[in-house]
Amino acid sequence: MKLSVALAQINPTVGELAGNAALISSCVSEAKKAGANLIIFPEMIVTGYPVEDLALRPSFQAASIAAINSIAATITGDIVAVIGYLDKGPQNAVAVIHEGKIKARYAKRHLPNYGVFDEFRNFTAGTSDLVVRIHNVDVAVAICEDIWHSMANVAARTPGLVVVPNGSPFERNKDDVRLALVQKRAREVNAPLAYVNMTGGQDDLVFDGDTIVVAKDGALLARGPQFDDHLVIVEIDCAEASSTPDVIISQDPARVGTSASAFIAPRLSDEAEMWQGLVIGLRDYIKKNGFKSVLVGLSGGIDSALVAAIAIDALGANNVYGVAMPSKYSSDHSIEDAHALATATGIAVRTVAIAPMVEAYMSNLSLTGIAEENLQARVRGTTLMGISNQEGHIVLATGNKSELAVGYSTLYGDAVGGFAPIKDIYKTDVWALAKWRNAQAIAAGATPPIPERSITKEPSAELRPDQKDSDSLPDYPLLDKVLRLYVDEDHGFAALLNDGFDEALIRRVISLVDKAEYKRRQYPPGTKVSGRAFGKDRRLPMTSRWNED
Repeated sequence: MKLSVALAQINPTVGELAGNAALISSCVSEAKKAGANLIIFPEMIVTGYPVEDLALRPSFQAASIAAINSIAATITGDIVAVIGYLDKGPQNAVAVIHEGKIKARYAKRHLPNYGVFDEFRNFTAGTSDLVVRIHNVDVAVAICEDIWHSMANVAARTPGLVVVPNGSPFERNKDDVRLALVQKRAREVNAPLAYVNMTGGQDDLVFDGDTIVVAKDGALLARGPQFDDHLVIVEIDCAEASSTPDVIISQDPARVGTSASAFIAPRLSDEAEMWQGLVIGLRDYIKKNGFKSVLVGLSGGIDSALVAAIAIDALGANNVYGVAMPSKYSSDHSIEDAHALATATGIAVRTVAIAPMVEAYMSNLSLTGIAEENLQARVRGTTLMGISNQEGHIVLATGNKSELAVGYSTLYGDAVGGFAPIKDIYKTDVWALAKWRNAQAIAAGATPPIPERSITKEPSAELRPDQKDSDSLPDYPLLDKVLRLYVDEDHGFAALLNDGFDEALIRRVISLVDKAEYKRRQYPPGTKVSGRAFGKDRRLPMTSRWNED
């Protein structure tokens, strides 16, 4: 038997229940016009996701329940809708809606409590499976984490189709993991599986869509684009009902023949995935929080240049403002490169020399060495925040993951800002993405946004004469290898020795990372694109006497 199934890969906003309801209504209308029998929406689409401790508020639970009841009343005709919402309990739930009524509800049974997830804190787990008969096909429902566990209990009920609403955040190479998992569960249950995921940014998370439909043998039938909103519609061959469902909606065979055909969207490259994730994460953080424009301190270096390029792609050049803030130690080429970026991209840029402000401080304070260096960074931070307050731009911090890992940032200096777009990519990733973005521009016949000299010159904070990052840090390619293992994969001292690194290097890097935890706690949020980002993914005490050695 065939069912025409629509999967709504869309971008909700947390707490914007009326706006999310409008998105749902638009997708239902489009699916009905295409002749779909069933439409599936992502996890908690009514409220947005994740809602964190909003889930614990009775007022928010009541608003969600009122919203799903209101939405249900608008869904008429033969189409069945599976829509995620927050139920009392609180529970992460879906409603199965037909002819204006909620015919069944299902609550997520497996609550993730790792990485960025705190669902044991926010939800009560469901205890029952759900199988609904739709056009004589028994359709089982699972939610996201449910399919990361054995589905033997679902398989025992011999469904003809499994539908899975998701709120699965993006991280590098996760699309391959998802596909393999979906295929494994389809084979386990011996039924086709339709997996829908949301898009868009929410705080430090970004959702990449990547909706997947597979046959019972795991063969890929349809796949949505990455990061783009899309209504995927596919006709699925399903086994005729042969079990005892919990709810019967319809038993007559479906009339299919959709006006939209399924397709398998091409996969993005590693660099393109990361770029899209960073762009959309920034775009939605700015737009969903009501900001209009961003301010970037342009040093002429690679980090600020990459942040500016991401911001331009996210918001348009007219909404990106640059500030060059040379000190007495700034090289001529740094100032030139900052202005070259502005010329290539069309963003507005101004120059504010900080030397007079620094001298004013120095005339009243006796500062030398690192204190004098940090003073320059803090004057720059104050300058950016002053312009931000005066003109209404949100400041973007430009630190990368390598710098944050080892504490190579100045509190209240280069760490100021409302969002940090590249805080989850290492310095070697910064170079790779800059080269990739320039290559994309050249291929499109456009001017590369990032000056070549910003990419090729040796990194330097330029806070003292002839300063280089390598004066106080290992070379970044080596440093990043150690950091990826220590930070992302939890390799301790002994494991790093076995990985072949020099003992002195290991001690040095571990010491730097562990001592900088208090700085990272005070750093702005930024888009997560790795498997282990600083923040919710990696929660360590600031005060600790533990030593890996």
